[in-house]
Amino acid sequence: MYIFVGLPIIITVFKQSMMDLQKFLTEAGVLVVGGVATVSAGYYLIKDDIRTYFSLKFSDQKKEKDSPLLSLRLQAHERLIVFVERINPANLFIRVHQQGISLTELQAIVLNEIRSEYQHNITQQLYISTETWDVVKKLKDDTIAMVNNGVKSLQGDATGVDLSRKVLQHMAAAEHNPYDLTLNLIKKDIHQLF
Repeated sequence: MYIFVGLPIIITVFKQSMMDLQKFLTEAGVLVVGGVATVSAGYYLIKDDIRTYFSLKFSDQKKEKDSPLLSLRLQAHERLIVFVERINPANLFIRVHQQGISLTELQAIVLNEIRSEYQHNITQQLYISTETWDVVKKLKDDTIAMVNNGVKSLQGDATGVDLSRKVLQHMAAAEHNPYDLTLNLIKKDIHQLF
């Protein structure tokens, strides 16, 4: 008997819930349709501006890649790679070696070669990052110091071959080759251009 009395109440609550659900779904549908309409209208109003923005952005990037400045920057990086390779003692001593050269003669030739190469490439700092230029400059200074320290550590009767051997042994003992590290930094600098 209690079941039959409570049944009309359950049916009324169920009908009310269904009406509330129907009202909720109707309101949600109206909001969704309104939102889609608003977003669509907004898109159609500014779609030309969006296209213009992206076309200008991509054309600027293309112009930058095709610009003469990019070419100069790439050439500067190439020249610095050549500079680092030329002052690397493994290459430098082979290039300037002369049979029977004295210690002081080899020192003078090597230091002159390093300074000359540096002066020849000094304007490249305009086209590379300051950090990379500072590393290249420090590498040049460290190379000069390494040669001078090699001379100081040798006896007065040492030859140019002894200096070459001393510097190359010092290089071989180094944990990391500073010339390779500098080349890697220059390459990273190049990759940032693209």
